[in-house]
Order: sequence, then structure tokens, then C-alpha cells
Amino acid sequence: MARSLCLGAWLRKPYYLQARFSYVRMKYLFFSWLAVFVGSWIIYVQYSTYTELCRGKDCKKIICDKYKTGVIDGPACNSLCVTETLYFGKCLSTKPNNQMYLGIWDNLPGVVKCQMEQALHFDFGTEFEPRKEIVLFDKPTRGTTVQKFKEMVYSLFKAKLGDQGNLSQLVNLILTVADGDKDGQVSLGEAKSAWALLQLNEFLLMVILQDKEHTPKLMGFCGDLYVIESVEYTSLYGVSLPWVIELFIPSGFRRSMDQLFTPSWPRKAKIAIGLLEFVEDVFHGPYGNFLMCDTSAKNLGYNDKYDLKMVDMRKIVPETNLKELIKDRHCESDLDCVYGTDCRTSCDQNTMKCTSEVIQPNLAKACQLLKDYLLRGAPSEIREELEKQLYSCIALKVTANQMEMEHSLILNNLKTLLWKKISYTNDS
Repeated sequence: MARSLCLGAWLRKPYYLQARFSYVRMKYLFFSWLAVFVGSWIIYVQYSTYTELCRGKDCKKIICDKYKTGVIDGPACNSLCVTETLYFGKCLSTKPNNQMYLGIWDNLPGVVKCQMEQALHFDFGTEFEPRKEIVLFDKPTRGTTVQKFKEMVYSLFKAKLGDQGNLSQLVNLILTVADGDKDGQVSLGEAKSAWALLQLNEFLLMVILQDKEHTPKLMGFCGDLYVIESVEYTSLYGVSLPWVIELFIPSGFRRSMDQLFTPSWPRKAKIAIGLLEFVEDVFHGPYGNFLMCDTSAKNLGYNDKYDLKMVDMRKIVPETNLKELIKDRHCESDLDCVYGTDCRTSCDQNTMKCTSEVIQPNLAKACQLLKDYLLRGAPSEIREELEKQLYSCIALKVTANQMEMEHSLILNNLKTLLWKKISYTNDS
């Protein structure tokens, strides 16, 4: 009897194992298909986002249509639209209306930038008017004299930069840049391109600071598309990863990982000095003060000699222009009085209007960015002093008494401290 029971149990065991195996297999197949579905959905969403962000073909078509019909002209037009020796490479765009690509122009690397929407107003939470619904390159009109065009440019600069005493010099500088073929005359097509570009703060700042070390050099333009010099490293720190991998990396871990992929400390110090020098360039420069409204690491780069180069200056705006636009903006709290990520004013609760005075100066924002960057790996003999100076810098306020004197003192002390430490190394 016992033997027959054992035999029955032995005969039933394979059926039990087979049923359990089928269950495990179904469970495995279910989760496999679920993973494939979720992965495919993520890839589809990201691809759709990529095609929305990266619209280089549309940008080129708009520009070349205008060039071939004689509306616009510029030194990059023939290479872009006829010989096709200027072409787009890797897409770097972060917004659909601001197209940015790594490119090649006659075997020289560069960065190509193109506007897909009209850039006439600051984006205080409002959408720009779509480019296709407006008249492109409608100024200056046929019959406009050079003198009249100079008056148009002068009026634009006065509105953007305030009543500076040397605006006429800047107007003459713009005419020199607008003369793309260097024949001594500005054609109507070149004037239309120049007028469209002057609506962009980044282009204006590049012209103003064209002789400064840390400003990218302008290589050429066509309409409101322009090409600037390429930078080997397009972020202050971090490592570039495929976007598929980026999806699965937590933001906290990503920040920690970014700090690991930085140059040696002396080289970081040299890059930091470059940023401090750029802050000097835009602080009460020859044509007024400019405000850095997005001091994130992705907007800064450096070359193979570890000299800082600005990668994206679209959120560096004239102080006069920003104050005029923000001072009467309706607000409920200070959160309503922000441009970019870093230009903040306060909300007057009596009038429910934004005040015009920006709270934090450029130098304080730059020091906030550099704090972790410089303190990580800093030599022990200067770490305490460096930390002290960085925190004093971060505490700077625009409304403080004798702010300009304190600004200059802190900036010079920081530069001196860093230079003394690296001046006898190969990295200097």
C-alpha cells in the first residue's frame, strides 16, 4: 500500500513541476512584454521630443528660401544654400524656437544657431508668436538710406541699452559687421539680416565683446542664422551620455557623477578665473551693464587650453532693457518677478507690481556656481580661505551700500588667490 502511494506521488510530481514551469514562463513573458512596451513608449516619446526640438531642416529651408529670392544676404548664405559647405551636425537644441547644432563650415568646426520664432519680447511665461505667422525680414524696406538705417539701429540700441554716450560708435561697429562681403557697402539683404540679428541679445553681446577672450567669435551669418566658433567642451563639468541612458539615471546621482568628470583642480581654477573675467566684461562694460540670467553649467564651456568660453549667452540681457520690461509687471509674490532662472526682483505688495532692481549681482551667481566646483579637490592650504571668499561673494546683494567697491574687491581677491596657487604650474 505504501509502495503504491509513493509510486502515485512520484507519477504526479512531473505534472506539478510542469505546471509550475508554465506559470514561471508566463510570468517571465508577461514582464518581458511589459518591459518592451514601456521601453518602446519611452523611446517613442523621446524621439517625438527630439524631432520637435531639432528642426534644422525647417530652419535651413526658411533661410534659403529668403536668400534665393533676394530678401536676405550674408557671408554664410552661399555656403549654406548653394555650395552646401555649411551643414548641421549634432543637435544641441533645448527649445524648439532656439535651434543649435554643431556644424562644419568649409572644414572648420562651429556652432550653428537659428531662430524658429520671433524674439521680440522676454519670455515672462508667455509664448512667442510663431515665426510662420509673421512677416520675416520686413525691415529695413526698399529705399531706406544708410543714414536712415543707422538711425533705426541707434533708436534700437537706445531702447535696449539706455542713453549711452557712445552709441554712435556701436552703430558704426554694427555696419562693419553687417558688411558681410567686405565691399565697403551694406546691401539691403545684409541690412535685413543685421536688423533681424540685432533683436537677439546674444548676437548684440557678441558684437560688443568681440575682442574679449571668453566670448565666442562670430564666423558668419545669413538672415537670423549665425555661426560661432566651436568649443571643445560644451559644459563646465560632466560627461555626455546618450539620452536613452540619461532617462534611467536619478538626478541626484547624475549631479554626483558630473562632479567626478571634471579637470584637475589647477585647470578648474583657470576656468573659474575665466568666468570671473567674463563677469568683469559684462559688469559696467563700454555700453552698459548686462545681467546673467542663467548661470547654469551647460551655458559655459572651455577649450583645450582650459580657457573659459561662453556656449550660450541668450539669457544675458541688457540691464536697462530688463528693468523697463519688468518694473510694471503684475505680481502676487516674488516668484512672479523672475526672468530666466537667476534674475529676480521683488514684488511690491502695495502696488502688486514687480520692482525693477535685480536682487543678486552677476558675481554672486557666478560664485554660487563655482562653490562646489572649486572646493572639491581644493588644496588644503587654501581651502579655508577659498571657502570664506566664495561665501562672501555669494552673499553680495545689489542693494548693499558701496556694492560696486565690494564687488571689485571680492572679485580681485578671488582671482589673486587662484592665480597665486596655479601661477607656477603648467596649467597657468
